[in-house]
Amino acid sequence: MNQFRSCVQTNNTSLALLGRQTYAPAQLDQAVDTLLASSFSQSSLRTAQILLKPNLITATNGTLACTDQRMIVAVARWFLDQGARVGVGDSPAFGSARSVLMAIGALPSLQALGVPVVEFRHTREIILPGGMRAALATAALDCDALINLPKVKAHAQMGLTLAIKNYFGCLAGLRKPWWHMVHGGRQGRFSDLLVELLSVLPGGVSLVDGIVAMHRTGPVHGEAYPLALMVCGSSPVAVDTALLAVLGVEPARIPLWLAARRAGIDGTELADLTFPLLTPAQCRVKDFMIPEELSPVRFNPFRFVKNTLKRMLLRRTWR
Repeated sequence: MNQFRSCVQTNNTSLALLGRQTYAPAQLDQAVDTLLASSFSQSSLRTAQILLKPNLITATNGTLACTDQRMIVAVARWFLDQGARVGVGDSPAFGSARSVLMAIGALPSLQALGVPVVEFRHTREIILPGGMRAALATAALDCDALINLPKVKAHAQMGLTLAIKNYFGCLAGLRKPWWHMVHGGRQGRFSDLLVELLSVLPGGVSLVDGIVAMHRTGPVHGEAYPLALMVCGSSPVAVDTALLAVLGVEPARIPLWLAARRAGIDGTELADLTFPLLTPAQCRVKDFMIPEELSPVRFNPFRFVKNTLKRMLLRRTWR
């Protein structure tokens, strides 16, 4: 499946937006089929190894903070129906992927489908375009297609977490808070590195759960917002650009969008994107809120040590 060489090696800036969506099974299955069938041919998926990468940040407030479990299961079932081999993986901020999937109610359904949970414990060191080394999950690097399943959420440090930010979970375990510590204090450095991850990870699609979003703050303790939207595209940068237009957020307020712009990645110009279904203007909302001021990306040393010990304890508990 070399047509999915990396997240940014695509000139496809066509994005499918479906509004008025709910998690009702029949409607969700139809929407998933509409969105994914336009991105994949069935013949290209037979025996392919597909990794679903949802947002499984933590079990705390998981039904809102994480990609909805019905979305994860519906996407897994769709790929299985095409003859693909499917796994689900992430590197949560706290706990394991399995424990978070259990907390949000996805694990029994995935087990019934025979879909394994992939814990991002095995890594391979990759040199990013700027020369930095990143230990990324081998499961994410070696799959035939990486299916990014982010949740639309406001974020205290990044303004919003959309398609680009969700790839940060491919950096395994304690390396995520370490990046916050080491690179969070330099203006733009943290965001630039996250954008560089896109060039070394396999391509696929970003299918965004915006049915019930999170606004005001986040990524864990925000408030529910009924956006009723799903978005799908092969370019995560283009997906973010379209969603910023839908949410009425000025792109210059979002560090990751600015980093993608600095990197010269296609997809930051709304006028260059094509919308075969709905346009962002047709889905536009006016009352979605993000933090007015962003918190520092760099964790303070006390918080870093405290959270590191918590992660180690939870990992031992759930092993």
